[in-house]
Amino acid sequence: MNIKETDLEGVYLIEPKVFGDHRGWFTESYNKVNLIKEGIEIDFIQDNHSFSANKGTLRGLHFQLNPKAQTKLVRCTKGAIFDVAVDIRKNSSNYGKWFGIELNEDNKKQLLIPKGFAHAFLTLTENVEVQYKVDEVYSPEHDRGILWNDSNIGIKWPINFNPILSEKDQNAPKLEDAENNFSVGDKT
Repeated sequence: MNIKETDLEGVYLIEPKVFGDHRGWFTESYNKVNLIKEGIEIDFIQDNHSFSANKGTLRGLHFQLNPKAQTKLVRCTKGAIFDVAVDIRKNSSNYGKWFGIELNEDNKKQLLIPKGFAHAFLTLTENVEVQYKVDEVYSPEHDRGILWNDSNIGIKWPINFNPILSEKDQNAPKLEDAENNFSVGDKT
């Protein structure tokens, strides 16, 4: 398993080793011991699985406020997505900056997104399945979002499109107007 920190401190790209032969392939999609060796200690408590039928479906930018903030380990198990993390920690030198990468069923890459970051993904194919681990259960009263096309963040989505959005995501505020209780060094 290859674990690399991205340009955003705390956001990691994880590339599992894939072993294949004439029968197919095998990979370890999660190994707590390997993460701990890299100094990443997370107690995941829930697995989520989403399906999006249409190319151009955009989910996010989502996060949960403290004390119910979530770290996510995201992978795409069918199809392809453009996965994005945005630093929303108010006193961070990377505040409002984003990192994006294609995750797909072939590359088997994963993105580890810590607390203090908003998360979104855009489906690049039809019939997409995304699976992710979280270290806190879903809490509707702490659930928040940021507008996917906030010009102050400036995410460069890989396709020109009118995305398929939920009503919640269509009406999300810009980062500067979003309720946000994150700072660098939070102990949640």
